[in-house]
Amino acid sequence: MEISGARIWVTGASTGIGAALARELADRGARVAISARNAEQLAEVAGSRMVVVPVDVTDRAATVAAGERVREALGGLDVAVLNAGTWSSFHVEPWDSQLFADHLQVNVMGAVHTMEAVVPQMLAAGRGRVVGVASVAGYRGLPGSEAYNAGKAALINLLEGLRGSLAPRGVVVQIVNPGFVTTRLTDRNLFPMPFKVEADVAARAIADGIARDKAEVVFPVPMMVAMKLARLLPVRVWTRLTAELARRGVHGGPSCRAG
Repeated sequence: MEISGARIWVTGASTGIGAALARELADRGARVAISARNAEQLAEVAGSRMVVVPVDVTDRAATVAAGERVREALGGLDVAVLNAGTWSSFHVEPWDSQLFADHLQVNVMGAVHTMEAVVPQMLAAGRGRVVGVASVAGYRGLPGSEAYNAGKAALINLLEGLRGSLAPRGVVVQIVNPGFVTTRLTDRNLFPMPFKVEADVAARAIADGIARDKAEVVFPVPMMVAMKLARLLPVRVWTRLTAELARRGVHGGPSCRAG
């Protein structure tokens, strides 16, 4: 697709990948609207060249209303980038079910609410594009990130199913699965993060993937290869490997999210 002139809404755009992507898309000539919870941070990202629509994507009604405000401000919508999310490590003791609920509410239901805000209008128009930002962490379970990984696996599965459902109606679905990206969330991680890239590098990779109509955008390449190969390992082998990772305190952490 042609990014220049496209009307694009990016959620989770106050920091990290979302902020970098919004800037990259604006640099390429897109008309960009950005959303997250923090209006002040959004204003800093936007400057004078983006539309700012603060919203908490866990609030269904507010997110649907935000979608309408975005369409009004941009004169329509061509692309929705579902990037809002959260990350916290998980420990089996003490068990914290609320941590799972919080991750699923943001990382899965936040995307679902944003889809509700844009997909019906795209179907009515017979055109549009949904870009869901998940993570390579959703490919296979890793210790210490059970809540995050479960949500990202669910999001990948959801987007894959919707791709088939929406394609005949003219709506394109793309999935973005980053590896580790330098952000405020990964800055607090104390475990090794192999092949970590800067947010602006991630933003260019995503923008290039959108422009090239790639069904799945995965980066960096070494992490893509490692995690795709991991899905081919037998269960017993993967269990031994992840048990050793847990013993060493290595986690399958986030790419980066911003709410």
